[in-house]
Amino acid sequence: MTGPAMIFDKPNSYIGQPTPRADAARLLAGRGRFVDDLQLPRMVHAAFYRSPYAHAKINGIDVTEARAAPGVVAVYTGAELSKHVTPYVGVLSHLAGLRSAPQHPLAVDAARWQGEPLVMVIAQTRAQAEDACELIDPDLEELPAVVDSETALDAETPVLHSEFDSNLAWERTVDVGDIDSAFAAPGVTVVERQFRFGRHTGVTLESRGTVCDYDPSEEQLTVYYSGQAPHMMQVIYSKHLGIAEENVRVISNDVGGSFGIKIHTYGDEIAAGVAAKLLNRPVKFIADRLESFMTDIHARDHVVTAKMGISEQGTIVGIDFDDLTGIGPFSMYPRTSAIECNQVLNLTGAPYAMENYRAKGRVVFQNKTLMCQYRAVGHPIAMAIADCLLEDCARSIGMDPVDVRRKNLMADDSYPRNSTSGMKLDDLSHQKALEKLTEIMDYKGLRDDQEAKRKAGVYRGIGFVSMVEVTNPSPMFYGIGGAPIASQDGATVRLDAGGALHISSSITEQGQGTNAILGQIAAGVFGVDIERVKVSTGDTKTVPYGGGTWASRGAGIGGEAMLQAAHALKEQVLEVAGVLLQTPVEALDIKNGCVVDAGTDNERMPLADLARTVYYRGNELPSDLKPELIATRHYRVSDFPFVFTNGAMAAHVEVDIETGFVKVLHFWAVEDCGRVINPMLVDEQVRGGVVQGIGGALYEECLYSPEGQLMNATMADYIVPMAAEMPEITVAHIETPTKTSVLGAKGAGEAGTGGAPAAIMNAVNDALSPLGKSIWQMPMTPERVLQVINRN
Repeated sequence: MTGPAMIFDKPNSYIGQPTPRADAARLLAGRGRFVDDLQLPRMVHAAFYRSPYAHAKINGIDVTEARAAPGVVAVYTGAELSKHVTPYVGVLSHLAGLRSAPQHPLAVDAARWQGEPLVMVIAQTRAQAEDACELIDPDLEELPAVVDSETALDAETPVLHSEFDSNLAWERTVDVGDIDSAFAAPGVTVVERQFRFGRHTGVTLESRGTVCDYDPSEEQLTVYYSGQAPHMMQVIYSKHLGIAEENVRVISNDVGGSFGIKIHTYGDEIAAGVAAKLLNRPVKFIADRLESFMTDIHARDHVVTAKMGISEQGTIVGIDFDDLTGIGPFSMYPRTSAIECNQVLNLTGAPYAMENYRAKGRVVFQNKTLMCQYRAVGHPIAMAIADCLLEDCARSIGMDPVDVRRKNLMADDSYPRNSTSGMKLDDLSHQKALEKLTEIMDYKGLRDDQEAKRKAGVYRGIGFVSMVEVTNPSPMFYGIGGAPIASQDGATVRLDAGGALHISSSITEQGQGTNAILGQIAAGVFGVDIERVKVSTGDTKTVPYGGGTWASRGAGIGGEAMLQAAHALKEQVLEVAGVLLQTPVEALDIKNGCVVDAGTDNERMPLADLARTVYYRGNELPSDLKPELIATRHYRVSDFPFVFTNGAMAAHVEVDIETGFVKVLHFWAVEDCGRVINPMLVDEQVRGGVVQGIGGALYEECLYSPEGQLMNATMADYIVPMAAEMPEITVAHIETPTKTSVLGAKGAGEAGTGGAPAAIMNAVNDALSPLGKSIWQMPMTPERVLQVINRN
């Protein structure tokens, strides 16, 4: 009998085909099952009184009038709620030295960011709860706010947490080789720049929300959850609300986008669970857009001073940088706010062969919204540091940016190997990706056009990035840190009596098409029409245990578990078929829902007949045959902390030097995500990521006043790229399957977000180079572009 790897050679396999999503018609018809669609008997609604100050001492809160307001069921202050839920601390053991203060769902003694929830009001309607919030009379003593990360560690800056001696949350240094000697060597040009990355956030189509329902008769809490990791949240609610883990059920149905925003513990959502337990009735909380801007995690708040040395021949001799990261007043629980800085330290310069590397990271507390892991964690910073310095170095020595990459990128036949920072790399294709990129973009033609346009006074630029992307994390990542997050995933495949497959997976669907690829894998491996595959995800009561969706792990980990489960079920079914047909098992196969003769595809028995025999007429089977028409398998990556994807990207921009506006004319991405299961979904994931990367590069930034007030917390003020800002995005692929799995899939969901900002910054600086100007701050707004153009 053939092994599971042989499925890729089958002509009727769905793997590798642009199969349409099964849920598309339902969603387009408005039949999505989102949290806010849920209406339960006796359900009440939560609203929160939030701190108007970035930093304030809570001397007292008078809620008397709020409790007496029409429709109000209950009002809880932070002190009252803290009696029913244990605090949490966002640290992990593998980030040595990381510290954070205990955090409560509602602030107890002090408010530490504008928007932190102070009081929870439960009422019959959301409007009544909001009206009651207006009647709350807090006694808040405003305190100095720590807003600027660059002064957070100064002696005169107030310390946010009295139990600590400073606002330093974590620091780490990576030091390889001898960077000072490398920079001082004869013929080495050293370029130094300071990068500033604007803090921004993920604007999900569906805002955060939850419905928590507690049944005292069974002591069961059911949490309807718009998020990415149901089993993780099951553990968190169990641990902090004092409920047996088996009595917590977390259900994640349709999710309108996550991007990492919805994989964290938010006080308002935990508070809803506590209130449901206290009231013995369902409690709904749906964040409005203002609340989302003020309380959803932010990301990318970095100031980086960086140097790169390059020889006269164009060889990188080393990188040296200092990354200062502001994370808000706490490290986010449970995944921690230091991971982004840690990723920058690990990933900067990862595609390039070099011998010397020094990187220092410091993470500091601030009175701003908490910062944590958002799509492509740390990648935009890491890729910008290395690739923007590289193109600056290339200009300094008069070398073409493609040629300098050809010289320094790791050779495609040099794996397995380690990056300079110590990351284990394998199955990458940087050189092939770069060559394919320059081919599909007609690099020479673009340069010729650029030269002609410059003579006409039009400033166009071309910028590149060569990148790696962290995907498929193993237990060597979070498993050693102590967070309740599984690095494995599970899949169950069951044949029903009608010959259809029912599959369930611990991977969650958040709009990216996970359910589609799981169906493709099961149908392709087992041998049925994909229309006869029914997919279930997102319910801790019914799916196998697993980590959920994060770090581009759905296809690589969840898909591999599905492949193994489908193959195991196929073996079981063919064993039964062999007995019924009195034919050797190795002479049989399954195609199009029928058991067939292997090689000839002669149909022998429909799967429905076989299943009905097993389920209804077991007396016709030999007594020693004990058929199981269901299989469950779990999979985890071993030996490597991560499976890396690689890519090469390029941006073509035009800069209007009179207005400072930057227009992205075209963007190209060549991605090597291993085996491509559904090219249509992968391409759209890359395109969506590129658009988010354009947002970070040109538009998106959370702007704060010196007092810590978020000044652009509406869609009218916080600018995201829309259709008019989306350029033509051409996507192509190299396929280098990972050897860590049979399926060979890596991940592709975050590459565009991680690489696009660096490519666009390089393109803008290429456009400005005839003027002798450059910009090193994102977003590159028109005002900032004009400032550098007009700077003497």
